[in-house]
Amino acid sequence: MKKDHAADKTIEDYLEAMLMIQEEKGYIRSIDVAVQLGVTKPSVTYTTKRLKERGYITMNEDNFISFTEAGLKIASRTYHRHKMLTKFFVNLGVDEDTAKEDACKVEHDLSQQTFDALCRHVEKYTTGLES
Repeated sequence: MKKDHAADKTIEDYLEAMLMIQEEKGYIRSIDVAVQLGVTKPSVTYTTKRLKERGYITMNEDNFISFTEAGLKIASRTYHRHKMLTKFFVNLGVDEDTAKEDACKVEHDLSQQTFDALCRHVEKYTTGLES
Protein backbone atom coordinates (compact mmCIF):
# COMPACT_ATOMS: atom_id res chain seq x y z
CA MET A 1 0.00 0.00 0.00
CA LYS A 2 1.41 3.35 -1.06
CA LYS A 3 1.59 6.15 1.49
CA ASP A 4 -0.26 9.38 0.78
CA HIS A 5 2.77 11.66 0.46
CA ALA A 6 0.73 14.87 0.15
CA ALA A 7 -1.12 14.12 3.38
CA ASP A 8 2.13 13.27 5.17
CA LYS A 9 3.73 16.50 3.94
CA THR A 10 0.74 18.52 5.16
CA ILE A 11 0.89 16.87 8.57
CA GLU A 12 4.62 17.54 8.81
CA ASP A 13 4.19 21.16 7.68
CA TYR A 14 1.45 21.85 10.22
CA LEU A 15 3.26 20.17 13.11
CA GLU A 16 6.52 21.93 12.24
CA ALA A 17 4.76 25.30 12.04
CA MET A 18 3.12 24.65 15.40
CA LEU A 19 6.49 23.87 16.97
CA MET A 20 7.97 27.07 15.54
CA ILE A 21 5.05 29.07 16.94
CA GLN A 22 5.39 27.40 20.33
CA GLU A 23 9.11 28.23 20.44
CA GLU A 24 8.40 31.86 19.52
CA LYS A 25 5.26 32.57 21.57
CA GLY A 26 5.11 29.85 24.20
CA TYR A 27 1.64 28.77 23.04
CA ILE A 28 -0.10 27.67 19.84
CA ARG A 29 -3.37 29.07 18.47
CA SER A 30 -5.07 28.17 15.21
CA ILE A 31 -4.91 31.76 13.95
CA ASP A 32 -1.13 31.76 14.40
CA VAL A 33 -0.89 28.53 12.42
CA ALA A 34 -2.93 30.11 9.61
CA VAL A 35 -0.63 33.14 9.51
CA GLN A 36 2.55 31.02 9.72
CA LEU A 37 1.49 28.78 6.84
CA GLY A 38 -0.34 31.40 4.79
CA VAL A 39 -3.58 29.41 4.77
CA THR A 40 -7.18 30.17 5.72
CA LYS A 41 -8.61 29.61 9.19
CA PRO A 42 -11.05 26.98 7.80
CA SER A 43 -8.05 25.07 6.38
CA VAL A 44 -6.44 25.10 9.81
CA THR A 45 -9.70 23.98 11.44
CA TYR A 46 -9.97 21.05 9.02
CA THR A 47 -6.35 19.97 9.43
CA THR A 48 -6.24 20.36 13.22
CA LYS A 49 -9.30 18.11 13.40
CA ARG A 50 -7.35 15.47 11.43
CA LEU A 51 -4.28 15.97 13.64
CA LYS A 52 -6.44 15.43 16.75
CA GLU A 53 -8.01 12.31 15.21
CA ARG A 54 -4.56 10.89 14.53
CA GLY A 55 -3.45 11.61 18.08
CA TYR A 56 -0.82 14.26 17.25
CA ILE A 57 -2.33 17.23 19.09
CA THR A 58 -4.89 18.11 21.72
CA MET A 59 -6.84 21.32 22.21
CA ASN A 60 -8.03 22.69 25.53
CA GLU A 61 -11.29 24.51 26.23
CA ASP A 62 -9.66 27.82 25.21
CA ASN A 63 -8.59 26.28 21.86
CA PHE A 64 -4.89 26.36 22.65
CA ILE A 65 -3.07 23.54 20.88
CA SER A 66 -0.68 21.13 22.62
CA PHE A 67 1.39 18.32 21.20
CA THR A 68 1.03 14.69 22.12
CA GLU A 69 4.26 12.75 22.38
CA ALA A 70 3.75 11.37 18.85
CA GLY A 71 3.02 14.83 17.43
CA LEU A 72 6.03 16.40 19.10
CA LYS A 73 8.25 13.64 17.74
CA ILE A 74 7.17 14.35 14.13
CA ALA A 75 7.36 18.13 14.63
CA SER A 76 10.84 17.94 16.15
CA ARG A 77 12.16 15.62 13.45
CA THR A 78 10.81 17.81 10.64
CA TYR A 79 12.02 21.04 12.24
CA HIS A 80 15.47 19.53 12.85
CA ARG A 81 15.70 18.53 9.19
CA HIS A 82 14.57 22.00 8.13
CA LYS A 83 17.12 23.82 10.28
CA MET A 84 19.97 21.50 9.32
CA LEU A 85 19.21 21.66 5.60
CA THR A 86 18.83 25.45 5.71
CA LYS A 87 22.23 25.83 7.39
CA PHE A 88 23.79 23.41 4.93
CA PHE A 89 22.42 25.28 1.91
CA VAL A 90 23.51 28.64 3.33
CA ASN A 91 26.98 27.18 3.88
CA LEU A 92 27.01 26.21 0.20
CA GLY A 93 26.44 29.87 -0.68
CA VAL A 94 22.66 29.94 -1.11
CA ASP A 95 20.95 33.08 0.27
CA GLU A 96 19.00 32.45 3.47
CA ASP A 97 15.49 32.97 2.07
CA THR A 98 16.10 30.56 -0.81
CA ALA A 99 17.81 28.11 1.54
CA LYS A 100 14.74 28.11 3.83
CA GLU A 101 12.36 27.57 0.90
CA ASP A 102 14.48 24.76 -0.52
CA ALA A 103 14.91 23.13 2.88
CA CYS A 104 11.12 23.06 3.25
CA LYS A 105 10.82 21.28 -0.09
CA VAL A 106 13.59 18.77 0.59
CA GLU A 107 12.87 17.96 4.25
CA HIS A 108 9.84 15.86 3.34
CA ASP A 109 11.33 13.88 0.47
CA LEU A 110 14.87 13.12 1.60
CA SER A 111 15.31 9.54 2.81
CA GLN A 112 16.60 9.02 6.33
CA GLN A 113 19.67 7.30 4.88
CA THR A 114 20.53 10.31 2.69
CA PHE A 115 19.80 12.76 5.51
CA ASP A 116 22.07 10.82 7.88
CA ALA A 117 24.83 10.77 5.25
CA LEU A 118 24.43 14.52 4.73
CA CYS A 119 24.71 15.05 8.50
CA ARG A 120 27.90 12.96 8.63
CA HIS A 121 29.32 14.99 5.74
CA VAL A 122 28.44 18.25 7.48
CA GLU A 123 30.11 17.08 10.70
CA LYS A 124 33.22 16.03 8.84
CA TYR A 125 33.70 18.89 6.36
CA THR A 126 32.02 21.99 7.75
CA THR A 127 31.93 23.96 10.95
CA GLY A 128 29.17 25.91 12.61
CA LEU A 129 26.32 23.78 11.26
CA GLU A 130 25.32 22.00 14.44
CA SER A 131 21.56 21.68 14.62
